[in-house]
Amino acid sequence: MKNYKKDVTMNPSGFVLLADYVPSIIQEIRYHSTYNFIGDRIDGYEEPCALLTKEAARALKSVSNEMIVQGYRLKVFDAYRPACAVKHFVLWGIEDQDIRMKPYFYPELKKQELFEKGYIAKQSSHSCGSTVDLTLFDMSTGKELDMGSPFDLFSEASHPDYKGITEEQYVNRMILRRVMLRNGFLPIDCEWWHFTLDNEPYPDTYFEFPVSSEYLRR
Repeated sequence: MKNYKKDVTMNPSGFVLLADYVPSIIQEIRYHSTYNFIGDRIDGYEEPCALLTKEAARALKSVSNEMIVQGYRLKVFDAYRPACAVKHFVLWGIEDQDIRMKPYFYPELKKQELFEKGYIAKQSSHSCGSTVDLTLFDMSTGKELDMGSPFDLFSEASHPDYKGITEEQYVNRMILRRVMLRNGFLPIDCEWWHFTLDNEPYPDTYFEFPVSSEYLRR
């Protein structure tokens, strides 16, 4: 993220429900549940639905069309993330002594290292509305593709180029990575599941409205 101050707004007019653009999408919105690295529902997640900018949703529809031909569906863990949710992450990292989810999500690291190593950002591209965390679901097996590490495992094992996984796991990561790149998304170097639309429409704006289909209809 750039270092200058961004605008903050509650205006959701440029956003859509991802499921309206990609009806085959599987949604497991982790921050609406308690199965995440904090262990509580995260501030701002009022519904377990993925919201994105219209531009990112259109691009992800193209990704889905390609993947369905190959026998895969997209499974999304997170998309638009309100700025208040990121604040929740930061306050948890600084003030909260609770580490009950450590064995599942950051077994090798101390809490503060999650920020130092870039796994949790104090300002997130997700709040600009064109970033998505996702994996591939194999329709022939009825399971997620094995990517060598689960979503939100804060570890070197989740780096896209990590060499300590099997050849099949690496190939699976590259299937996802290549189709996302082809359709205008950019990866990051520490999470195989994280992609941002290259030509995102609101790179200088953080959004604060809740993750809620009802809010979009207002």
